[in-house]
Amino acid sequence: MSGTRATVTLGPEAIVAINRYWDPLHDAPAAKILPGQFYVGAPGEMIVTVLGSCVAACIRDVATGIGGMNHFMLPDGEASRTDLYGAAERYGQFAMESLINAILGAGGRRERLEVKLAGGGHVLKGGIRIGAHNIAFAHRYLATDGLTVAAEDVGGDCARKVYYFPDTGRLRVRHLRSLKNDTIEVRESAYGDLLSAVAAGSVELFQP
Repeated sequence: MSGTRATVTLGPEAIVAINRYWDPLHDAPAAKILPGQFYVGAPGEMIVTVLGSCVAACIRDVATGIGGMNHFMLPDGEASRTDLYGAAERYGQFAMESLINAILGAGGRRERLEVKLAGGGHVLKGGIRIGAHNIAFAHRYLATDGLTVAAEDVGGDCARKVYYFPDTGRLRVRHLRSLKNDTIEVRESAYGDLLSAVAAGSVELFQP
């Protein structure tokens, strides 16, 4: 299987190529994804992202090692308790289904899927606990879809750098207690503005 550049976008201006590079620390090829993207890796490839309030689902077929990661959050952090796929949650649904369908399309089997979660920290300014809403959505989506969470590192008050190895299912999470700049907050705030436009219907979800 070759690497699949599978980028979820919010419009033509949001298309960003996956950054692929060699990681000397892990002695492995790596692909870094940003908010709104998902990626299904090539054999031996590591997938990396940095999370604040966003959540990443790391999913793989345990028999074949076909797997990948997404990086998403809900518009305004809203999570309906009664309507799983209401306007605020359609993007979360889209992100999860896009990753799962890409894995199945590459040869994975739904009954063999293993799921691990990371992220959802309370890191953005303001009283709304966006991360908690994102975690709640991920849990409810997976339960509704008949998938269980094998492991997770979610919540708390810190950002995270996540390293995922679909071949083996290994998930490494580094807590970022002290941030050198506001890149995560700026990036997620801009991402949240785009998602609010999606919820309002002024931006359409599509896959290139």
